[in-house]
Amino acid sequence: MKRLIVVSLVIVSCIVGFGVTTCNAKTVEVSSPDGAVTVAVGVKARQPYYTVSYQGRELVKPSRLGFLLDDGTLGSNTKMGCVTKDSKNETWTQLWGEDETVSNHYNELTVRFNEQSGRQMHVVFRVFNDGFGFRYILPEVLAGKTYCIQDELTEITLAHDAKAWSIPSNHTEYFEGIYKADLLSQKDAVCTPLTIEYEKDLFLAIHEAALEDYASINLTPRVGEAGGVRLLTALTPWQNGVKVYAKGELKSPWRTMIISKTAGGLLTSRLMLNLNEPSRIEDTSWIEPGRYIGIWWSIHKKQNTWEMGPAHGATTENVKRYIDFAARHGFSGVLAEGWNPGWGQGETVTYLKSYPDFDLEEVCRYGASKGVRFIGHTETWGRAALLEKEMDEAFAKFSQLGIRAVKTGYVGHLFDGKELAKSQYGIRHYRRVIECAAKHHIMIDNHEPAMPTGIQRTWPNLMTQEGVRGQEYNAWDRRGGNPPAHTVTLPFTRGLAGPTDFTPAIFNFSEIVPGTHPHSTLAKQLGEFVVIYSPLQMAADAIENYEGQPALTFIESCPTTWSQMVVPNGEIGKYITIARKERGGDRWFIGSITNEEARSLSIALDFLDADTTYKAIIYEDGPDADYEKNPYAMTIRQIEVTREDKLELRLARSGGAAIRIEKMKK
Repeated sequence: MKRLIVVSLVIVSCIVGFGVTTCNAKTVEVSSPDGAVTVAVGVKARQPYYTVSYQGRELVKPSRLGFLLDDGTLGSNTKMGCVTKDSKNETWTQLWGEDETVSNHYNELTVRFNEQSGRQMHVVFRVFNDGFGFRYILPEVLAGKTYCIQDELTEITLAHDAKAWSIPSNHTEYFEGIYKADLLSQKDAVCTPLTIEYEKDLFLAIHEAALEDYASINLTPRVGEAGGVRLLTALTPWQNGVKVYAKGELKSPWRTMIISKTAGGLLTSRLMLNLNEPSRIEDTSWIEPGRYIGIWWSIHKKQNTWEMGPAHGATTENVKRYIDFAARHGFSGVLAEGWNPGWGQGETVTYLKSYPDFDLEEVCRYGASKGVRFIGHTETWGRAALLEKEMDEAFAKFSQLGIRAVKTGYVGHLFDGKELAKSQYGIRHYRRVIECAAKHHIMIDNHEPAMPTGIQRTWPNLMTQEGVRGQEYNAWDRRGGNPPAHTVTLPFTRGLAGPTDFTPAIFNFSEIVPGTHPHSTLAKQLGEFVVIYSPLQMAADAIENYEGQPALTFIESCPTTWSQMVVPNGEIGKYITIARKERGGDRWFIGSITNEEARSLSIALDFLDADTTYKAIIYEDGPDADYEKNPYAMTIRQIEVTREDKLELRLARSGGAAIRIEKMKK
C-alpha cells in the first residue's frame, strides 16, 4: 500500500501562552511547575528526539520520535519548526472516583517538526510535578483520504536497567496474567502499565492516556548503550499488519510516565486522568456508583449453570432471592449472568430475549419495588458485531425497564474471528458501545477490555473494567488460583490504569479443584474491598455464604466513591495500606493487606481532622489466623483514636485488616 503523503507548510506566529520562542531552534526545554521534571526536545542528525531529567539527574536518555507511514518514515529528514508554550493550573471535580477534586497543573510545550517534503509532525509535551505525557498530532493529509501508520517509532530510553513489574504482551489473553518482577532488560514485549523501581527512592509507571481511535501500546525492551534500556513501541496490529488507519487530523494517545519517590505516590497520581478530556455527557444524574451482588460465584463453583437446565442460576425465582438479600443488606444491584439465550451449544446469542425460566420484566419490576436494580449482562463470545447490531434496541429496552448498568463480555480470542481486542478494531468497538450506552443512560462494566487509559473522565458511564486476573481464578484454576502476592501487586500495576473489577469479598473458601481457593484470610478479603478500587464494587460470593456472617457488616457500610485517598505505606508485591474518605461524609475506611509473609504495620492517622475523637472498628486477623491453616479466624474490636495516634496491626500470612473510622458523637 503506497501513498504519497503531502501537507503544505504553514507559517504561524510563535507568540502563544506564556512563552515566546523563535522557529527553527536547535533544542527547547519545558519543566514541571516545581522544576523537578525537565523535558528537552531537539533534532540530531535530522531526527527528532527528547530527553527527560528529574531533579537534575538524567532519567530518559535521547529517545526517538516519529512514525513509519505508507510511503516511508515521518521524522527522518526533519528540522525543528515553530515552538509554542502554554500552562494550566486548575482544579476539577470528578463525578465519582478516588478523589473528589483533582489538581491539573502543568507546563506545555508544542514542537512542530518540518520535513523537506513539506510534511509536518507536531508533538505536544505536558509536564506535571509527578511526571509527563506527550502525544503526536498529525495535521490532515491526503485531502480527507485514509492513510496507514505501519509503526510508531517512539522510544523511551531509560538511563539504566532496573527492576520492573509487568505481564507479557504475547500469550496473555485479556490481560489476565500474574505481574512478575524482573530486570527490565530481561523482559520480552510487555503490556502497560509498566511499573519500575528505578532506584531505591524513585519509582516510574509507563502507560498511555486517552486511547480513542488508535491501537493499544506494548513496549519491547532492548539493551542500549552505556547500560541504558530502550523501550520500543509495539502497537497492536490489525491482522493485515497495519497498526492504525488514519483520516483527517490524527491525535495519538498520550505516552505517559508517572515519577514518584515512593511506590504509594504512583497510586495517588492523577496525571492520566488529567490528560483525558472533560466529560462529554451533559446530564450525569443517572450515573450511580454502588455495591452489588450477583449470581456469579455459584456458577464458577459449579453449583449453578449459565445455560438453562436443572441448576440454572438466572431463574426468576433465584434472582428474586438475591434481590431480597440485596434489599436487606444495602446493596443497590443484582447481577445475573446467563439470563439470555446463547450459553448452550448451538444456541444463538441475543440480548433481546430471555430464557423461558427468566422473566426480565418481572425481575425489574420486583427489584424496583425493593429499591434494587437488575444489572444486565451481554456476553458476546467475541462477536463484537453482534452486540453492535443489537445494542441500540437492547439498551433502549434495558433503560425502559430501569436497568442502569450492563456488564459486557468478550470471551473469544479474536473479535469477530479476525481482530485483536487491543487493536484499533477493538478500540473502535468499545467506544461505540460506551457512546450507545450513554445515549440510553446505561453504565458499563467492561470485561475482557482493552487496558483502561482514563477515558472514564470523558465518558463517566464507563464505570469499571476487568483486564485483570480476577477472583474467578480462585474457583477453577488448575494451577491453584491467584498467589498471595497477587492483590498486593495489582494496585501498583493494573490498578494504575483505572478502576478494576476484581470481584473481592469471598467468604467461603471451599474447593471444587483441589488446592484452588482464595489464598487469603477472611480479613484480607475485606481489606481488598477497600484496596482494589471500583465504583461498581461486587461482593462476589453467593448470598448463602454471607448470611449470618459478622464480616458482612463491613461490606454493608463501605462506600464505592470517595472524596480523598491516602496511601500510608506499601511495597510492591509485599504489602499495602490504603485509606479512603467517603464522599459526602466524615467516615474513613482503611484496607491493609499482605503477601505470604506475616507482618506488623503501624499506620499513622494524621489524615484525620484535628481536635476530633473517632471510633475505629477494626476487622482483623485473629491471633491464630493463617491463610493455609486457619483462614477464617477474625476478630472485631473497637477503639478510640485521634489524628495523633497510630494503628498497630498484625497481619497474618496473606492476611489483612479492614477498618471503619467514624467521628464520636458529642
